[in-house]
Amino acid sequence: MDLKTKIEQHKATVGVIGLGYVGLPLAVEFGRVGFNVIGIDVDRKKVSSINAGKNYIADVDDQMLKKLVHTRKLKASGDYRALKGCDAALICVPTPFTATKDPDISYIISATKDIARYLHKEMLVVLISTTYPETTTKVVRPILEKTGLKAGKDFYLAFSPERIDPGNKKFGIANTPTVVGGLTPRCGELAGLLYRQIINQVVMVSSPSAAEMTKLLENIFRSVNIALVNELACLCERMEGVDIWEVVDAAATKPYGYMPFYPGPGLGGHCIPIDPYYLAWKAKEYDFHTDFIELAAETNENMPYHVVDKVISALSDIGLAASRSRVLVLGVAFKKDIDDTRSSPAIKVIELLRPKVKSLIYNDPWVPKFSEHGMSLNSVPLTQKLLRSVDCVLITTNHSEYDLKMIVKNSKLVVDTRNATKGIKSPKIVKIGRKQ
Repeated sequence: MDLKTKIEQHKATVGVIGLGYVGLPLAVEFGRVGFNVIGIDVDRKKVSSINAGKNYIADVDDQMLKKLVHTRKLKASGDYRALKGCDAALICVPTPFTATKDPDISYIISATKDIARYLHKEMLVVLISTTYPETTTKVVRPILEKTGLKAGKDFYLAFSPERIDPGNKKFGIANTPTVVGGLTPRCGELAGLLYRQIINQVVMVSSPSAAEMTKLLENIFRSVNIALVNELACLCERMEGVDIWEVVDAAATKPYGYMPFYPGPGLGGHCIPIDPYYLAWKAKEYDFHTDFIELAAETNENMPYHVVDKVISALSDIGLAASRSRVLVLGVAFKKDIDDTRSSPAIKVIELLRPKVKSLIYNDPWVPKFSEHGMSLNSVPLTQKLLRSVDCVLITTNHSEYDLKMIVKNSKLVVDTRNATKGIKSPKIVKIGRKQ
């Protein structure tokens, strides 16, 4: 049976490398429609958890995961030898950047080398991890072809960027269109066919590099527009009677030519804070400098510093020195109603603010504890007594669980970076984006 027939009849075995926010939902979705799925991860805790039927990703259905494991449609392994029996290998590993903002594709390289050890004819390899253009063709392909097998002839190679939005209840894997770029028409045909088994709409592009650039464009578009409103928010803080939140809402009533973006304490998540630097780094290879894109990234990176200044200034306005003040931070996830802290601006704010105040604590109903940047903190229970005992409440993530009226009522000062207190009038509230 050839690969095309195996895919069409759901008899192909799909290997998913990297069982995080992207890989595990994909693995579950392929298992749900009948494929046998083998998940591979170097994290033994994840492997053990999955094989015990225990879920650790909020967007994955607990019962579905348990059912797939019980029926042996999904199993996890820390051993790449499991790829021997796989017809497809999907690479869903992290792609961070270094301290100097250079791309770190070491996880892609490592995973590809491990795949190469078990690469066989008629195997489909799809890179999913966000990366810069030409990674698939100039990094992944040469490693795989060192086996003597030729891409497009002996095995198939494609890139299809992830479009996972943690916490999004409206758009999941099935109803979010995906983009596929194959190395050859046959590579694209087979990768597109595989994805059509779980996704309603597959958009084919001419090459892996076009698909890689598509992913970067999507996220850089957001980065640039968020930077615009962040810069305008800082301007509005100097002007009388101009509230950036009111302005954005008013502009959003225009039915064409405008899309609302909102200011905040900075950017978080895996993609948007990272993608501009991936493209900027790659552009230098072509003697091209992405000044506009890099300026937007810098503007967004400055927002945690701006928030810290805002807190110190707000405390001073009520006669309190920051060094003698207790601050409670509400929310450390990078956006509301999720447990994901990757590149969270809230954690950067905490890192910057903590040495400047007498004490700093946090509450997050989604994140009971975190350890980053040399800090290890536990979420404290949010009570009226606690609110009355601190000098400032800083809202960095506007989780739905928060009773904002109760919080404002029992606080001395509330610095709101998310417009969470919209509709509540109180002299205690200080917002980014408007003059106090």
